Amino acid sequence: MLNTSDILETIRMIQDECLDIRTITMGISLLDCCAEDMQTVCDRVYEKITRRAEKLVETGRQIETEYGIPIINKRISITPAAMLVSSTRGGDPVLLARTLQRAAEATGVNFIGGFSALVHKGFSAGDEALIRAIPQALAETQNLCASVNVGSTKAGINMDAVKLMGEIIRESAELTADQQCFGPAKLVVLCNAPEDNPFMAGAFHGVGEPDCEVHVGVSGPGVVRAAIEKYPDASIDELANIIKRTAFKITRMGQLVGTRASQMLGVPFGIVDLSLAPTPAVGDSVAHILEGMGLSVCGMHGTTAALALLNDAVKKGGVMASSSVGGLSGAFIPVSEDAGMIDAANAGVLSIEKLEAMTAVCSVGLDMIVLPGDTPASTISAIIADEAAIGMVNSKTTAVRVIPAIGKKEGEQLDFGGLFGVGPVMPVRRESADKFIARGGRIPAPMQSLKN
Repeated sequence: MLNTSDILETIRMIQDECLDIRTITMGISLLDCCAEDMQTVCDRVYEKITRRAEKLVETGRQIETEYGIPIINKRISITPAAMLVSSTRGGDPVLLARTLQRAAEATGVNFIGGFSALVHKGFSAGDEALIRAIPQALAETQNLCASVNVGSTKAGINMDAVKLMGEIIRESAELTADQQCFGPAKLVVLCNAPEDNPFMAGAFHGVGEPDCEVHVGVSGPGVVRAAIEKYPDASIDELANIIKRTAFKITRMGQLVGTRASQMLGVPFGIVDLSLAPTPAVGDSVAHILEGMGLSVCGMHGTTAALALLNDAVKKGGVMASSSVGGLSGAFIPVSEDAGMIDAANAGVLSIEKLEAMTAVCSVGLDMIVLPGDTPASTISAIIADEAAIGMVNSKTTAVRVIPAIGKKEGEQLDFGGLFGVGPVMPVRRESADKFIARGGRIPAPMQSLKN
């Protein structure tokens, strides 16, 4: 039974501490849309998405009204589109991208994720065709997100794909230079990509998932920060317990919304992803949680340890609250979307090298980082390789979402607006990695991959 105290606490979390359901994401399998002709594929894809997700946005609004809980985004994830491209006889992947944009507009969702390829062990013809089409596809669409998985603990790292993705990211920035280089903000390169992630830009509907399901992504950095600030003299282990209890409460709300959405939409409930995903809003910052633990500024020595504590406690609290916790679940550190990290980067305390260290213990990786406009593709590839290596060796998901700011240099910024925020241009190493990246081939899987 809920008591008055529980109800008032939840109201306070929503009104004052930025608690929300960040996304309801419907995963849709498009494997039954394969055909030899690309136009046939596009027709089948549009029909299935608009049929399955016809009431997704309406359902989200009804749940918001019923429970009084803000649901910020309604999204769709699909089967990796490279699989559909592979079924055709040389069809243009950009045609599929345009179809997905039309489907997003027809259903009213914020984003469709899954313009994706899984190439951790090599390319198929469809994989390479789709990847090379990504810059044009993202330039022509507003609501489409793309992702490419280049490595895994089991397979190693496909360095040919790593090299190609550095070039693709730079090309995408150049094609959208008149839009604040927004193309790469909708593109992420992953290692150990999960099949049930509801968050963009890395969401896709894995082949092991059912035909259709609904996931929920919950976020509440402000709630965790407020809980920590109530105990300024707590020890480290006491802080861990405070965070776990808070994560438990947040996850229960996600479970409630996910179960209700499943009932209303008539599809299975997939997972609840408890990820502390910050926004530029005041009081909704992961960096401010770390500073609330006692750091003077995010990025100083001790930041990685504080983030490890936070990420672990969030996962443990979430698992205790639901048997359906999945996706990424932990703490995100997207620079342009986090007010505290923007301040730390502008102050010169938070560097890309420190962010890379932090990714070894957080949920994802180098996220929404703006690079100088003259950063060469090989340097972007080297950043991807470093991040993929962390994921491969540590059996965790890592990712890179970086935006070369064409025509801008360190000290300037890109203003994406909305949840994407403002990104300060951060310095990168000027030494060359050209020869290493040009070698190509594959970094073999580590010893810990041999678990059978």
